[in-house]
Amino acid sequence: MSASILKRLPLEMFWPTFDPFLFCAFHNDKYPEANAEMGPAAPLVGRALGQDFAGLDGWRMYHGKKIPGFPAHPHRGFETVTIVNEGLVDHADSMGASGRYGEGDTQWMTAGEGVQHSEMFPLLNEKGPNPLELFQIWLNLPSKNKMVPPHFTMLWNEDTPVVKKSDTKGNETTIKVVAGPLSGITPAPCPPNSWAADDNNHVAIWLIDLPEGAEWNLPAGASGLSRTLYFFEGENVELDGTKGLINEAFILKSDADVTLKNSGKKARFLMLQGRPIAEHVEQHGPFVMNTRAELQQAFNDYQRTQFGGWPWSRHDQVHDKSKGRFAKYSEEQES
Repeated sequence: MSASILKRLPLEMFWPTFDPFLFCAFHNDKYPEANAEMGPAAPLVGRALGQDFAGLDGWRMYHGKKIPGFPAHPHRGFETVTIVNEGLVDHADSMGASGRYGEGDTQWMTAGEGVQHSEMFPLLNEKGPNPLELFQIWLNLPSKNKMVPPHFTMLWNEDTPVVKKSDTKGNETTIKVVAGPLSGITPAPCPPNSWAADDNNHVAIWLIDLPEGAEWNLPAGASGLSRTLYFFEGENVELDGTKGLINEAFILKSDADVTLKNSGKKARFLMLQGRPIAEHVEQHGPFVMNTRAELQQAFNDYQRTQFGGWPWSRHDQVHDKSKGRFAKYSEEQES
């Protein structure tokens, strides 16, 4: 195995992550045509509604019972980064903010001191399939920022830079830069209290598409970082001469470059990188703190305040099917 690869691990539904990242889920659902209520026009008999993760017929309802997705639930002490490659997500939260995003957009939400939100997947096409592909990544917050006010930022697809690199044969690799500079290109700012907001933490989130026959050199980063490359689509790739297997994670030496070669159909990768926060983590479900006492306080606070309550008429809140992509922030600023 190449010296640039420290370890390799299989990918299951929840991918292995390393400090400062807490969690990474890849949702790839082939939803059928929609019904009039923005749910699947298909029988739901035989599904564990409210807890449907089985992947029957290639799609899941997750915690939704009529519309797939994740109805209202709380978070405290970390951030969610949701990258939607295909399909749509409807956002609503306890701050009164809302949005519909997808088709390449990213939502970056700082839970901080506590927020409730829902993430539903409205199906809008009543005449054909409704594919959904997204990543949800949990990025930890350092102790000093655990209790900052909640906040979310939209990184719209059209504002997210894509770096294109051609090899000697003219094959063009594309790298979508959600976070972390590449080749002099810097993406839009993330939320101000994020671990990624400090350049010294070298947080990078890149989506890499390597066409058939292409070769690309993943440049070295700083030393001492967590750097993981997830190979989630494709056939025959090599990393510095080491054959890569589909659905595999490669933990890389962060200060070494790695040559990626693809001899099969288009290969796709997600790369997560960052300087470890290196603080003790206590986690229970949607709360991530530093001590057991803080974790218990999170539960107590949520039971007492509901993190601001739920201002929406339904816990699986979806927006009017005629609306396009939008974001309405709690300050009533809409874009």
